[in-house]
Amino acid sequence: MSIERRPALRVLGLAALGCCLVGSVCAQTGRDIRPPAVAGQFYPSDPKHLRQAVRYYLQDAVTARVEDPVALVVPHAGYIYAGQIMADGYRQVQELKPEVVVILGTNHTEADFRGISVYPRGAYRTPLGDAAIDEGLAAALLAADRNCNTDRRVHEREHSVEVQLPFVQVVFPAARILPVVFGEPDAARCAAFGKTLAGLLKGRRALIVASSDLSHYPSYQDAKRVDRETLAALETLDAAVFSAKIRSLMGLNIANLYTCACGEAPVLAAMAAARALGAGRGVVVSYANSGDVLAGDRSRCVGYAAVVMAAGGAAGRDVFNDAAAGSADAPLTEADKKTLLVLARRTIERYLTSETVPLVRGLSPRLSAPQGAFVTLKKHGELRGCIGHMAADTPLGRTVSAMALEAAFNDTRFGPLRLSELGDIEIEISVLTPAQPIAKPSAIRLGHDGVILQKGDRSAVFLPQVATEQRWDHSQLLDNLCLKAGLPVGCWKQGARLLVFQASVFSEPEFK
Repeated sequence: MSIERRPALRVLGLAALGCCLVGSVCAQTGRDIRPPAVAGQFYPSDPKHLRQAVRYYLQDAVTARVEDPVALVVPHAGYIYAGQIMADGYRQVQELKPEVVVILGTNHTEADFRGISVYPRGAYRTPLGDAAIDEGLAAALLAADRNCNTDRRVHEREHSVEVQLPFVQVVFPAARILPVVFGEPDAARCAAFGKTLAGLLKGRRALIVASSDLSHYPSYQDAKRVDRETLAALETLDAAVFSAKIRSLMGLNIANLYTCACGEAPVLAAMAAARALGAGRGVVVSYANSGDVLAGDRSRCVGYAAVVMAAGGAAGRDVFNDAAAGSADAPLTEADKKTLLVLARRTIERYLTSETVPLVRGLSPRLSAPQGAFVTLKKHGELRGCIGHMAADTPLGRTVSAMALEAAFNDTRFGPLRLSELGDIEIEISVLTPAQPIAKPSAIRLGHDGVILQKGDRSAVFLPQVATEQRWDHSQLLDNLCLKAGLPVGCWKQGARLLVFQASVFSEPEFK
């Protein structure tokens, strides 16, 4: 039995794709402890799940390829959307071992704030523990830059700093932090701050992290176009070029483009500091937008990139040079099938153990071709979930990953899958051909054709293997389709539309 569903992915919850969602303030637990504000929304609140999520993302991160890194630009959306790109950035500096990480965030919560707020003492708290403030550096910065203040309002609910901390705590457990939140992107103020910060950091092992997403909220293709140009300007490390490019792009009146970089001020400040510390170029190490992730809507996207500001060289890589999708008409190879099965299981396991999912990238051209698919879960031979997406409008790899989640957690005939069950589950995947109408029921080839019944506003679908498994003849198959659609038995005999499709069906037992 199977359910057809668009990949809404309700299981993924409230993870924010950009800057629109903030959490309520936790109860203040100490005068100088800033409690987590977005745990459970932007990232897991369970410490075990959170630490595992960061580790998974780092395991999947692009390999380090930048010499002498000085600063990072990484996104600050919910981990479901941007966690992998964040990890790509932190992977580049994993061997740096800084004693202090300066995190430059951007104000999303206090409309009247115009300055630069430094959190002066104590700690920022996350589910992983307290990240201690470098109080000496904070005091020195406040004394040296008259534009800096200690307005704590902009720290209380701000996510752009907070979401960086679990990565810092896992990658650099001994480092202290200095959280700084910027108001508007005043070029002179950001440049002065950056030069002052660089002077205070010279001779110290330090990392600067500028927290910024990219375009909000154009279509998928418009987001890629805008982000490509924004990042090319950022790579110059020329603040005037970067700001001018943003103004130019905003002047094009691209539909639904609200900003090109929501953390423009932190990026400008990081540029100035990095240049003063010897960085000569920016290197884009990875890119995606919210349309690339399982929960994404390609009509309304936010862009994410990991950029390193470095004094040394880097291996070249065009992060926008996507491989052309192959043809869905080509047969799946044994390697393709195994890849999809591994991806389906890995997606389910990742969500159960970390509340996050992998970013589906780096697939072969064949698995990048848009194609519909169903994922079926069986426990000791009995159905435990089956949901699919019929339309060939999503790359096959993404379709399978999304439907694995749906089958595990959103099939309303069953409770959500539990981690204790995962070892007893076998996964079956059905990759679909486009559906074609038929003139009469007798044209259905039992065991070969999947069948869709449509009548009025009701519809139902069975995969090709269902009739064989249930030992149904044509009438039994169609009667059960009627029941599944919430219609009376025999509804197929008059006024119903029937369509058939075929499927390439394969399962984990075949590869054991």
